[in-house]
Amino acid sequence: MKNQSSKLLKLIILSLFGTISMVLLFLNFPLPFLPPYLKVDFGEVPTLLAALIFSPMAGVIVQLIKNLLYLLFTGAADPVGVFANFVAGITFVIPISMIYHKFKGDKSLISGLITGTIIMTLAMGLLNYFVLLPIYSNIMGWGDMSSAVMLSTIFAGVIPFNLVKSVIVSVLFVPVFLKLKPWIKQKHAIFN
Repeated sequence: MKNQSSKLLKLIILSLFGTISMVLLFLNFPLPFLPPYLKVDFGEVPTLLAALIFSPMAGVIVQLIKNLLYLLFTGAADPVGVFANFVAGITFVIPISMIYHKFKGDKSLISGLITGTIIMTLAMGLLNYFVLLPIYSNIMGWGDMSSAVMLSTIFAGVIPFNLVKSVIVSVLFVPVFLKLKPWIKQKHAIFN
């Protein structure tokens, strides 16, 4: 019975984090020096909390809940962008939580944030080159984008955006983490 109630509580917490994450996704803003369709949001903060309390997979679940709820609320206006947000989130959160769970400390969190930033930036560059930009090109009726145009879009927009976004999220997350660290440790001890 205790195991069942523990699983239910975990599911409730993940759902709550996913919902908070979706609300934070709506509170987005563009960066002045980058294309306006690239917007910063803080939806990864609850995702990171879930991944640090439970496991990297919990972060993936929260990220999935966030993006599915966002699709429901927006009427699936931009499923490609939602998919991109999901991939960006998991490629950022999974390395951070894996490093943190392996070494358990403030330094491992910082190492994880740096690693997550690098992995997300590289993953989103590759995903944009091979998948997202060709899809957007077809949807918008632009025809086939040349490699030069895609590379310039990636190096002038996608890479700087992902670097800046992850730095902003990291700078916000560190004080949140430090403030919630006793609570995170308590929840981690209960659920693991």
